[in-house]
Amino acid sequence: MSDHSQQPDLFQDSTQPTHDPISLSVGPLAERFRPQSLSEFLGQEHLLSENQALRQAIESDQVPSLILWGPPGSGKTTLANLIARHSQAAFVPFSAVVSGVPELRIIIKEAVQRRRMSGQRTILFVDEIHRFNKAQQDAFLPYVERGDITLIGATTQNPSFEVIAPLLSRSLVVELHSLDDLAMGTIIDRVMKDQERGLGKYNVTLSSEARMGLIHYGNGDARSMLTALEYAVRQVATKNRNPQVLDQHKLKHILQKKSIRYDKDGEEHYNLISAYIKSLRDSDPHGALYWLARMLEGGEDPKFIARRMVIFASEDIGNAQPMAITVATAIFQAVVQVGLPEAQINLAHGTTYMASSPKSNASYVGLKEALADAKQFGNLPVPLHLRNAVTSLMKESGYGKDYRYVHDDPEAQGEQAHLPPSLEGRRYYRPHLDTKKKGKGEDFADEER
Repeated sequence: MSDHSQQPDLFQDSTQPTHDPISLSVGPLAERFRPQSLSEFLGQEHLLSENQALRQAIESDQVPSLILWGPPGSGKTTLANLIARHSQAAFVPFSAVVSGVPELRIIIKEAVQRRRMSGQRTILFVDEIHRFNKAQQDAFLPYVERGDITLIGATTQNPSFEVIAPLLSRSLVVELHSLDDLAMGTIIDRVMKDQERGLGKYNVTLSSEARMGLIHYGNGDARSMLTALEYAVRQVATKNRNPQVLDQHKLKHILQKKSIRYDKDGEEHYNLISAYIKSLRDSDPHGALYWLARMLEGGEDPKFIARRMVIFASEDIGNAQPMAITVATAIFQAVVQVGLPEAQINLAHGTTYMASSPKSNASYVGLKEALADAKQFGNLPVPLHLRNAVTSLMKESGYGKDYRYVHDDPEAQGEQAHLPPSLEGRRYYRPHLDTKKKGKGEDFADEER
């Protein structure tokens, strides 16, 4: 293990971690109850079970540069600390939230000197690495490539979008998952029994319903769950020193409402709108209403949802139900005029209508094919008979010659060419792509009756 006392105090008392056992008895529960060994680490068996490559790399001190990608409370920082415990490398934490490039230069300079003088490697742990812009991330590259530092970056955002490609190519992306109910429950049980670092000294027990309520409250986020658990237990314990039971009623009263985790600027935003649109497309109003509810509960802008509904009405319903665009536009206008919370009713109205409508993407497919030809063939000239002869010179040049006015000659509609000669015979709009059967909405309407 590295001697952390020799590390420069770059961030005063807030970012330099310590593994001094004394510190484990103070601070928030989620911090002091961090796993102290790989055997204590829960919920990421796909990475850390005995036969997994990452665990073997950690135990043999051969960890490459890593990007730890996972939701809040899944164990990214804890895993980085455990890697440090198994390594002879110097471990330096760095937060992209509170520090910038000047501090980073100091750390890298010391890492280079450390390697040259003693041969000791440096593990640089960068929390919230996605907060660095492209130029700032570029600063890591030469030092990672030369081996001056082993970079461990943690992010809640999809690295494909937030981490530059050269850095990704030099790192192993490790995806952590939200903790399942079994792992969350095990953490609660350990905390409630532990007298030193946990809550065992408070003489409070949990009812089975409250235990499950806390698991649901955490929603896969151990840190959030432990913060709530500590607060609730202390509230109950301070009112009476006698043994107490924290039941579901008390828990709800103490915690009030829990907001669903939802990052309107992150991947979850795109995941949920994708699930919503695909449910609409598959004519499943039940799924569409659920994903609508998830977005609304998470605080999504209702105008964003309404705009996507307007697009969907033309892209996926089209002429199979021409009124869809009118309904979608009306829903958008209603959302703007009414606002939340009542606008949720308008969105539910539009959602069930779109899901229940027959589907056709014939117009959209035709447009994409026409766009492809427009790009491939360039500026093909407009046939002379389709041009307007607005001057005598144009008329003499053949503009409008042989054009057949359809109101005078109805047969002209089917016989007259409207494409450039090189595209003759192209058929972009094929109405047979229209889905003739109606969506599942008919069944949905029957159920509602």
